[in-house]
Amino acid sequence: MEARVETGEQQDKGQQLATVRRPRVRRNVTVAIAQDICADRYPPGSQLPRENDLCDIYGVSRTVIRESLKILESKGLLRGKPRVGTIVCDKDDWNILDADVLEWIGPYIKDFDLLGCILEARRTIEPVAAELAAMRATTQQIADLESAWRQMRDSRDDPERFTEADVLFHTVLLAASHNQVFRRLSSAIHAALRYALHASNIAVENREGAVAIHGELVEALRMRNGEKAKQVANRMLDLAVHDLAAAERAIGRNKNT
Repeated sequence: MEARVETGEQQDKGQQLATVRRPRVRRNVTVAIAQDICADRYPPGSQLPRENDLCDIYGVSRTVIRESLKILESKGLLRGKPRVGTIVCDKDDWNILDADVLEWIGPYIKDFDLLGCILEARRTIEPVAAELAAMRATTQQIADLESAWRQMRDSRDDPERFTEADVLFHTVLLAASHNQVFRRLSSAIHAALRYALHASNIAVENREGAVAIHGELVEALRMRNGEKAKQVANRMLDLAVHDLAAAERAIGRNKNT
């Protein structure tokens, strides 16, 4: 009787362990297939190998492969066609604002000109958002913006913490515009903005210039000077052009190593 109880406990533990491990295995396989797609091992328009062949290639079960393919299809990388198979989608159809997709295409991001596209979007939105924020921001929002700036200042030697504070700064800025479209856009491009800022922040030699100009923007908002806020936001984006160039050079070096 005791032996059967012990065996049952072992089975329960085995099932629990399998439950813990399975998502990790699935994620690893999803990443592996995604990276092979990004590296053009499976180019756009091509058909993926059959499920049985994918099982052999990646060393997992059909269930894991099917779950991974569903994830990749949900993010726009793949499309299943009846009686045809699974087709790699054109890169224009990929959800490049998704955090996972950004991670997968990382070494190849220059091919998408995504960093440049994010900068163009920021040039369109942020100066106007800053001008509106100077007129509409609440006292609390200005305080939150200053808090984010202080976090940037105090973590300028730590690119990871600096990026978190930088993202927070721009999120608060768009919210402080009290423009609902800008706020929704902020949510939509959040992962892409984080990626772009992080790429820039780890590529530049120092972040003193960024700290100074973000501080100027806080002061313009505190003084309720919309024109000044707009000018400072444009100068901030001019600095971002320089940082973007450094980031793209760094990405290019990493891709070639």
